[in-house]
Amino acid sequence: MPVKVIALVAVKPGGEEAFLSAARICVVASRAEPGVLYYDLWREAEGERRFVFNELYVDDAAVQQHMASDHFHAFGLAVRELAAAPPTIVVSHPVDVE
Repeated sequence: MPVKVIALVAVKPGGEEAFLSAARICVVASRAEPGVLYYDLWREAEGERRFVFNELYVDDAAVQQHMASDHFHAFGLAVRELAAAPPTIVVSHPVDVE
């Protein structure tokens, strides 16, 4: 079953460019993972101006593989001091509405 993940990350003022540099590396590597259907980074237009990771995986195992990847761990270490708060992460599964 596909898995949708939305991760919202608020970055401390002045940390945006460093965050984006680390995120670009992670996004490119994540898109190359076999279980990733898409992996995009957005920036909130208003309000807190958080960064939004929009991810879709083929299944829960692909999510676990992503979270165990070297690039995911490197990204976490690179941005640990840049985050204004812990990220908000929403994991969801599709709902059949027919």
